Amino acid sequence: MPNRPAQVVVDALPDGVVLAGPDGRVTVISTVAATMLGVPPDCVGRPLADVLALRDQEDNAWVSHNRPYDGLPTRTAVPEQSWLLPNGEEVLVAAKIHRPALEQPVSEVAVTIRSGRGRARLDRERSDLVATVAHELRSPLTGVKGFVQALLNRWDRLNDEQKKLMLTTVAADSDRLTRLIAELLDVARIDTGRLQLHPRPSDTAVLTRRIVESVSEATARTIVLEVADDLPEIHADPDKFTQVVTNLVENAVRHGEGTVHVSLAPLGPGDLGDQPGVRITVDDQGEGIPAEMRARVFTKFWKGGKRGGSGLGLYIVGGLTKVHGGTVVIGDAPGGGARIRVAWPSAVPDL
Repeated sequence: MPNRPAQVVVDALPDGVVLAGPDGRVTVISTVAATMLGVPPDCVGRPLADVLALRDQEDNAWVSHNRPYDGLPTRTAVPEQSWLLPNGEEVLVAAKIHRPALEQPVSEVAVTIRSGRGRARLDRERSDLVATVAHELRSPLTGVKGFVQALLNRWDRLNDEQKKLMLTTVAADSDRLTRLIAELLDVARIDTGRLQLHPRPSDTAVLTRRIVESVSEATARTIVLEVADDLPEIHADPDKFTQVVTNLVENAVRHGEGTVHVSLAPLGPGDLGDQPGVRITVDDQGEGIPAEMRARVFTKFWKGGKRGGSGLGLYIVGGLTKVHGGTVVIGDAPGGGARIRVAWPSAVPDL
């Protein structure tokens, strides 16, 4: 491949690039960088400090603040920092410092400049996520506070049945708060690879029956459980398995219509490399999940339909299933709606 001139190379890059030689004068500047900095493309030969007209919030200049030609000889870069262009727009600036050898002076400084709009968009997304989580936490907390306040103010005027109903509601809302906080912690642990598992032999039929009974008590929807004979035992963290199936069933209740069908069967040929395990299938009778959206379902804070939720449930389902060596697939239920099928191996992979 023939050598390409430096100007052609830097102009082909999406970010702005400024190169300066050992004397601190610009040797190459890309068209993107010249446009961002508001300088003519033929500013080669001018001092880097003049061309790189960047200021921070305290009115410091990039060159005088970072002093790329000074410092320890082991210094090889300037980390990415937020700076302001002459027009006030935020950009993210980083630099690479080159020396022929440690004992020799700087031979070249390569500066990259990219728009800060991506970071601003990410900040907005994070703010939206924080607002979503805060709303999900506030709803049950408001219920707890209201009923506790009512009990304190009207204790002598309430009969035992009213008190029991209020306390039952408080307990249910407290459980919901605990689950939401646990979900947030699990998300952080999944993201950082610090999720701890305590696997042991578990009976999926027993665990799933408990889940179905628990969810059924909190909804008027019918949940039907079918369990095949001769289910193999799984070796899993029962709390995490319970969390996965609970999220799937509650998601089907929340977003579907009619009856929710849950079935357990042994893994079939071709599932997970023919290793033994259990297939958990949850069908609802809702609108289903379009094929083009299915890859996004297991991302954080994804929400489908008009009903609420933290948007963490299916992300956690995917993460917890994966660390146990299983897979999750979304399809169409026979009667319409969504079908989510989990293949859960009997053995847990080495972690």
